Amino acid sequence: MTTVFYGALITPTSLTEYRALPHALLAVSRDTGDIAWVEDDVPAGSLQDALARHGLTTEDVDIVELKLGEFLMPGFIDTHIHAPQVPNIGSGQQYELLDWLEHVTFPMESRFSDPNFARRAYTSVIKRTIDYGSTTCCYYGTLHLEGTTVLADVIHAYGQRAFVGKCNMDRNSPKYYVEPSADASIAATRALISHIRALPPPAGLAPGTAPLVRPVLTPRFAISCSHELLGKLGQLAAADPDLHIQTHVSENAGEIAFTAELFPPESLPDPPRPLPTVNGATGKSQGKKGKWTYAGVYDAFGLVRENTILAHAVHLEDEEVEIIKARGAGISHCPTSNFNLRSGCARVGMLLDRGIKVSLGTDVSGGFSPSILAAVQHASMCSKVVAMDAARASRAPPPGSRFTDRQLPIATLLYLATLGGAEVCDLRPRVGALAPGKAFDALVVSVRSDAGNPATWGVDMDLELGVRDGGKSEEVELESFLERFLFCGDDRNIRRVYVQGRFIGGKEFSG
Repeated sequence: MTTVFYGALITPTSLTEYRALPHALLAVSRDTGDIAWVEDDVPAGSLQDALARHGLTTEDVDIVELKLGEFLMPGFIDTHIHAPQVPNIGSGQQYELLDWLEHVTFPMESRFSDPNFARRAYTSVIKRTIDYGSTTCCYYGTLHLEGTTVLADVIHAYGQRAFVGKCNMDRNSPKYYVEPSADASIAATRALISHIRALPPPAGLAPGTAPLVRPVLTPRFAISCSHELLGKLGQLAAADPDLHIQTHVSENAGEIAFTAELFPPESLPDPPRPLPTVNGATGKSQGKKGKWTYAGVYDAFGLVRENTILAHAVHLEDEEVEIIKARGAGISHCPTSNFNLRSGCARVGMLLDRGIKVSLGTDVSGGFSPSILAAVQHASMCSKVVAMDAARASRAPPPGSRFTDRQLPIATLLYLATLGGAEVCDLRPRVGALAPGKAFDALVVSVRSDAGNPATWGVDMDLELGVRDGGKSEEVELESFLERFLFCGDDRNIRRVYVQGRFIGGKEFSG
């Protein structure tokens, strides 16, 4: 049996464009959970003809027909979230990063040494992120093996797509929350990787379906890792090229200064691989004699590559941008947290113009919302702040640039929340857009009054009051629905959440 969705569909195609299709027909294979085919424009009277072109009749399919004000879109991809920090959302607003970790974060994370506490907390955490529309998340756990194993198990049971990592941290942490040695940290990391890779295939899908939950190496940040630990993590990564890596970089001025003290250039090895040529120029490795940079610390240990996710990147120097670009790594832009902890505004437009992969992260609980919608809204505001700062400094955008020091348009914000996340997670062939052959990781969104969100003006009210602009094309009207959702929506507007074709969350989910 095939499930067919009929109605409005929105999907990104590039940083500057997306498709808005008012009368699309999309088919999902029940066996694989993949998108079988998409018809762009099917008038209501031609539904049976469209099905017949694919050898189907209305008796062969389950049809989900969307109402006016509802649309289908790709699920959100949250590339940076700390699962054990969700209980702390809204706490510690008075601190900057390092004090916030000491007074707010580490005490909470230490409680996840109790696997029963971890299971109760994570069961609520994962349900929340799904209902907020995150079909893929990159989760940081704690340093505890058993607690992080519980996190992976809970995610697997819910059916969310995710990367799960145990934090590596053998120094500069409280005595009650630190690993005893680099060897102990690596042994626990190996055990977690083995556990996650042994999880059974997703229930109800064809044998051979790719796993939804994957391991990710997670050196918390350079400050918490000894040279020995980073070296062993680099060796583990080199032996397993498919293993993703996630960490923080250049988030806060105090953090950067402390990292420089801990990793002077003469203490660092030469990178295991020379930097490749980018645009005809060879990147500058840090090495023992090069200029010190935060990203260069990770690169010295072989931890910056195509499947590395670097969170924040607020204060990157040009040399760091060169390293990240040359290695093909990606950035998780976390504007909510960057505002909240007073870290600064990342120059996302500049990164995009330099060809860096960029996505969005909630960074709970430095960020005070588990919703990528909040990250979209704050990414827009961040880009406006950067543009205003550039104007005040009389800094004109570079010739030929499209995004540097400019406000990010709607198409770009949508891309960062979906397809950009897929690129950063090295998952672009599978998720991030609604197209044949990709997994059906999708949201059914409503901007109708019956969604129950007073912040979104229901499109049905436009009809009732006679203010619907009949001169607009249906495509333009659908674009306005998207903008309402991105800037005024919340979990109430997310009616259904699908991962790999399975209905797993949203306001209409009762499982």
